[in-house]
Amino acid sequence: MIAITRYRVPGEDADDFADRMTAVLTALSECPGFRSGRLGRTVDDPGLWALVTEWDGAGHYRRALGGHELRMRFMPLAALAVDEPGAYEVVAAH
Repeated sequence: MIAITRYRVPGEDADDFADRMTAVLTALSECPGFRSGRLGRTVDDPGLWALVTEWDGAGHYRRALGGHELRMRFMPLAALAVDEPGAYEVVAAH
């Protein structure tokens, strides 16, 4: 499964957001079931960012987010998240 979370980040917070979210991505990469992850932002709207991760299944993803240390890093950034569904079942791949 893939998880996509978009964030609306004010320009003055971009560098700090990137550093802090990279630390979150590093912590996620150490969790069981993690396959890959990327942090990016749109070229047309630099205030819109996305964290995209791939997991062996939704259970792995949810358990990873439930860890105390990771939650402490991640929750302050979650306030910038766009409120929309973010967990996707892969139905086709090449």
